[in-house]
Amino acid sequence: MPLSRANRLVLKYIKHIEMTGVLMRIFSFSLVSWMGPASPFMFVWVFNTIDAVMLSWCSALKKDTAYTLLNTFWILVGIIGILRAGDWLH
Repeated sequence: MPLSRANRLVLKYIKHIEMTGVLMRIFSFSLVSWMGPASPFMFVWVFNTIDAVMLSWCSALKKDTAYTLLNTFWILVGIIGILRAGDWLH
């Protein structure tokens, strides 16, 4: 089965995409650690969910089951965080 154009692009730049995703994750958790309750939680959850999508895609292409599971879990956590930060879920 041929790879899609998007998958080929991700594979071409996979190391850069993974590093960007990891740096995004570090930044978002550092922001919460430093700011505590004053953190911009909606921003943090959206940012964290985007990096989870990036890292999930990379790990899926690399056929790394453990990291695919971990990062898809973070997508679900991120969606719940976004819903809670937006006061759509109590």
